[in-house]
Amino acid sequence: MTEIDWERLRAAAVEVMRHAYVPYSKFPVGAAALVDDGRVVVGCNVENAAYGVVLCAECGVVSSLHATGGGRIVALSCVDATGEPLMPCGRCRQLLWEQGGPECLIEAKGGPLRMAELLPHAFDVADLDAVTGEHPVPVVPDRLAAWRGRGTVFVHPDLSAGQQVWTAYWERSAGDSEGAETGVLEEGPTWDDPAEAITWGLARTPRVVVVDASGTIFWAGEGEPPLEIPVRWG
Repeated sequence: MTEIDWERLRAAAVEVMRHAYVPYSKFPVGAAALVDDGRVVVGCNVENAAYGVVLCAECGVVSSLHATGGGRIVALSCVDATGEPLMPCGRCRQLLWEQGGPECLIEAKGGPLRMAELLPHAFDVADLDAVTGEHPVPVVPDRLAAWRGRGTVFVHPDLSAGQQVWTAYWERSAGDSEGAETGVLEEGPTWDDPAEAITWGLARTPRVVVVDASGTIFWAGEGEPPLEIPVRWG
């Protein structure tokens, strides 16, 4: 593991802090990060008359990281105008997690802290992969996007090559809009598992109903079951 010279890192953060552009807050911030190849990248905060588009010092660090060859951040020192360690804001903790991961160290007054301590239960690329990888999000056709959240999806068993499968259809409801006709918006494919059909339905509307082979109706939608369908599926 690369040895971390915290004094050197903080000195680099202090130096770049002096270049901060802070005409509004008068609160300069500097940050310096050690990269896994040994180089040090720095950044300072840059304010804007439209306050919401301020660039934090850590944003500059991440930009410098990629502009100079990429890599992973091993450790970071962020300082205020007095040269004392300063904790990254919430947005910057997310940025640093992406570029350094849970073991990236952040200088703190009581000693370095791991990103896993600063951002517990972090959201990252693994959460995206869990949805878009093995279990893709069901796609609602563009022509039906305006109907998302409306109508009802009915999930029911069907037969395919002599085997029971599950399918679904998305239906308009009377009263969705004045004068609108009821009818089927979209017919689903077939699935071996009713859970996949329900997932397809929930991507379209919170109102999903399952009808089993005996004709019994179950609620599989969001929230509490309505009075007319008191039993929840599963």
